[in-house]
Parts: sequence; C-alpha cells; structure tokens
Amino acid sequence: MKNFIFISPNFPTNYWQFCRELKNNGLNVLGIGDQPYDELSQELKDSLNEYYKVGSLENYDEVYRAVAFLTFKHGRIDWLESNNEYWLERDARLRTDFHITSGFQTSDMPRIKYKSKMKEYYEQAGIPTARYYIVEDLKGCQAFIRKVSYPVVAKPDNGVGASDTWKIEDEAQLQNFMEKRMEGVTYIMEEFIHAEVNSYDAIIDSKGNPIFETGNVSPISIMDIVNNNDNSIYYIVKKLPADTKKQGRATVKSFGVKSRFVHFEFFRLTEDQEGMGKKGDVVALEVNMRPCGGFSPDMMNFANSTNVYKIWADMIAYDKSTLTSADEHFFCGFAGLRDGKNFVMSHEDIMKKYGANMKMTGRMPDALAGAMGNQIYIANFSTQKQLDKFYADVLATKD
Repeated sequence: MKNFIFISPNFPTNYWQFCRELKNNGLNVLGIGDQPYDELSQELKDSLNEYYKVGSLENYDEVYRAVAFLTFKHGRIDWLESNNEYWLERDARLRTDFHITSGFQTSDMPRIKYKSKMKEYYEQAGIPTARYYIVEDLKGCQAFIRKVSYPVVAKPDNGVGASDTWKIEDEAQLQNFMEKRMEGVTYIMEEFIHAEVNSYDAIIDSKGNPIFETGNVSPISIMDIVNNNDNSIYYIVKKLPADTKKQGRATVKSFGVKSRFVHFEFFRLTEDQEGMGKKGDVVALEVNMRPCGGFSPDMMNFANSTNVYKIWADMIAYDKSTLTSADEHFFCGFAGLRDGKNFVMSHEDIMKKYGANMKMTGRMPDALAGAMGNQIYIANFSTQKQLDKFYADVLATKD
C-alpha cells in the first residue's frame, strides 16, 4: 500500500475530496494539519487513515517531526502534497529532506515560483511574455517606464495570487509604491497587458501528458477585484479553445511538469499590442503548479460532468483516469458578491430566477473573500448568452 501525506487536508474546505478519492483507490492517506482532530469534518475524518496535528504549519521543524513520525510508523512515504500554492515551497523542502521523488524538489522552486524565472521557460515554448524590470530603485523604474510607458504593474517576484499587486499609472503612484512597498521583498515590474485572463487547467500524468483538460475565463482581473474591493466573476469554459490548449501543453513540456494538477494563466489580448501580438492572441502570464483556487475544482466537475478529485487520485494511483469523458458540458459561472453593495436582486430573487441552474451557493471563507467576494453563486448554463444574462442580473446595483 502506498503512503500519501496530505498537508493541510482541511483547508480549503473542499480538499477532503482529494483525500476521499485517494483512500478509495487504496492509498494509506495520512493528514498533517493544525486544526484539532475533533474539529475536522466527518467527511475528512472518514477520508484519512491517520491525522497528525501540529501547533502550526508555519513551523517547519514541527511539520518535519510529523513527517518523520509518520515515516517511522508507516514506512517510506511515496507521495507528499498539499495542492496549495501557499505550501508549494514547504512541500518541496519536505520531499527533498525525506527523499520523496514523486514531486517537485527544492531545486525546482525558482522556475515555478519566481515570475521573472518563469519567462525563460515560456520563451523556450515560443510564448511571448511581458517586458519586465526587477525593482531596485526609483531611477531604474523610471527608465523602464520610459521604454514601456504607463501603466505598469508591480508585484512580488515570488507572490501568491494578486496579493500586494500595484497598478501604477503615473509618477505620483510610482512614488507611493516606492515608499509603501514591503521591505525585504523583491518586486517585479511589468508592462501592462491589455487582456483578459484565460487559464489552462489540467491533470498531467507521469510522462507529462494531460489526462484531463479544461480552462476558465476571468473578465475582471483578480488584481482589480482585490485593489478595488470589487465583485468577483469567472467561469469554466464549455469547450477549451484550441489555442489555449496548444499553449498550455507547450508550457507543460517546457516546465517539465509531471504527475500534477496545474493552473496556468494566460493573457488573451483585447487589442493589438507591440511586442506581444494581435488582438485575440494568447500570451504568457504565470504558471501555478496546483489546482485553481477556491471552489474551481467543483466548478470543473459541474462544467464537465466529471470528478476531477477522482481523476487526480487516479493519476496518483494508476497514472491514468478510470473515468470516461462525459458527453454533456456547460459554462459554469462563479459570482462572488461583495458585502455592502446595494444589489438590485436579493438572494431570494436570484434563487427564484436561477435556482434550476444553481450548483452551489453560500459564504466564502474569510481567508479567500478578498479575492473571491463574500456571497457566492455557482451556476451552470448551456450558452454564453445565458451566462452573460446571469452576470448582468446578479451584479446589477441600485446605485
């Protein structure tokens, strides 16, 4: 029996389903987390063979001792994973220290965590990337901006999501960024790309081949959602466009991805842009070597009439999917409404009109609400027109 350590299986709250499918496939599923066992959901308890509670997942020595204990008790660990961006480097360090070879090692981290390092691998795949400058001082920023013009975007070179991302449109905003940026953090500054974000989401086998593929579209960027305290919308596409699939597969090969669930973000240009391409072209944004966040895995299930938790666990256990592809596909739309806005439609109104389409509704956990909104609605639609009408209705305000 293979031993699988799942780091933080209780968060995000839907990740217990990865553990359930692993256990159903005959793996010995060992959880390490900081939530007391009695507070775990019954579904998660039933999905684990053993759970080791640590005082803090931030404390490497404590997590190291947990892995050592589970290794002593159960034997060699075959897999260790969290499927979580926040723990990506921690996972790699633990694999390296315990000689677990079934995933990324510490030496792999620069190319998959640092936005500046990603660019050469995109270039090897023939995919254009935005021009950039590693921020050193004000004069260097000004010289870069003279080349690319305002606006520019600045963010930590090694960052999670859209946290601490700055859209800089003039000299005053540049001065403000230079004064308020975090000390000791390396920032990358890039030319602004006029585009919407399209993703390539896939489960990749041990040979680097996809066994499941889909994607999403974000009409509003997460940067704008976070910085403007805006509502959040995105949707899983009914059919993955051929150009997104092509660029996604090329990126998998260039980065040497094997045995992973990945979420690669691309820009689809909304206008011609010098050095990047023509309107409609797909160009590079960044790679994320984990599933798309929040309830996206569930949305992939709804859109594709499938179970990505099982497909991923099948990849771990059998290096292939045991599910057959479904014939019925949908657009699956996410709407995260921000508290405090004066919406035209009440919750009751939305459910009355869209109840038949609704797949999930509820409150977003506070830890994710900054990027995802507070009150969420996830619904399936057969056509883009129906999806657009849904967004127009639920986002409308009286102001």
